[in-house]
Amino acid sequence: MIKAYELTKRYGDKTVVEGLDFTVRPGTVTGFLGPNGAGKSTTMRMLLGLDAPTRGRSTIGGRSYATHTAPLTEVGALLEARSVHPGRSAFNHLMALAHTHGIPRGRVEHVLDLAGLTEVAHRRVKGFSLGMGQRLGIAAALLGDPATVILDEPVNGLDPEGVLWIRTLLKSLAAQGRTVLISSHLMSETALTADHLIVIGRGRLLADTTVADLIRTAGGAHVKVVTPRAAALRALLAAPDTKITARPDAPDELEIRGADAAHIGRVAAAHGIALHELTPRSASLEQAFMDLTQESVEYRATATPATGAAA
Repeated sequence: MIKAYELTKRYGDKTVVEGLDFTVRPGTVTGFLGPNGAGKSTTMRMLLGLDAPTRGRSTIGGRSYATHTAPLTEVGALLEARSVHPGRSAFNHLMALAHTHGIPRGRVEHVLDLAGLTEVAHRRVKGFSLGMGQRLGIAAALLGDPATVILDEPVNGLDPEGVLWIRTLLKSLAAQGRTVLISSHLMSETALTADHLIVIGRGRLLADTTVADLIRTAGGAHVKVVTPRAAALRALLAAPDTKITARPDAPDELEIRGADAAHIGRVAAAHGIALHELTPRSASLEQAFMDLTQESVEYRATATPATGAAA
C-alpha cells in the first residue's frame, strides 16, 4: 500500500506539489493522471525518496522508502527507462542490480523472458529501440518480485503488441494482490487498464475515484435515438429533467439526456413508434479528464498553426 500525507514540494517560491493526501491500495491498478506540469513526476520521486518533500511524508508498505533494507524486493519502479549504462548488455545490467540484493541469476533470466528480451539479452543497451529500453526498465522494476510497482508512462515507445503485454501484465500483478501505480497521458489505455484514478492539477488533488465514477460524473452520457417519428417521441419524453436535442441535418436523430434507453424503448413501444436505433453513449475517460482539468492546464497550444511563416 502507498500512502501520501500532506505531501508538498516547493522550489523557491514555486509550489510544484501542494498537500497531496491519497492512498494506493493493493489488488488494483491505480492510474495517476494530470496535465503536463501537474506534479506527477515530482510526486513519484518523493514516494521513492529521490526528492525530499518540503512538507508531509509518504509510506510504501507502511514505511518510508529509505527505511526498506532491501528496496528492490519491496518496490519496483520505472521513472526513466534510459537510465542504463549504454555499454552494458541487458543481462549484465540486470545482473548488476541483482547482485546488490542477492537475487539469483534465474530471476534475471525469468524477467528477461517475461519482458520478451531473451533473444537480445546479450546485446548492448545503446543499440536498443525506445520500446526495447522500456521493456528492460520494466524487467528491472520486477527483478525483486516486489509487492509494490510504480511505473511512469509504462507504454511509452511500445508497439501494439507491447501495449497489450503491459496491460495484461499490470492486471495480473494487481490480481496477485500487489499495489500498482502507473502514470500515463494515454487516456484510452488508462481506461482499459486502471480501476482507480488519482488525478492532480497544478500540484493539487482533483479526484480520487474509480474510472467508472469519473466518467459517470462527466455529464457526457446520453442516448442516441433514430426514429421516423422523432417529433412525436420528443413530445412524449418531455420532462423537466430530460434534455432532448435534434441535429438540423438529421431530423430523425435525437440525443437524449436524463432518460435511459430502457425507459425510452418502453415509451416508444407503448405508442407504436418504430426505433431504427437506440444506443446508450457514455463519455470517454479523455473527455472526463479534460473537463476535470481544464482549469489546471499549465501549457496551452493554439488549435491551428500560424500562417505566413517563412519556408
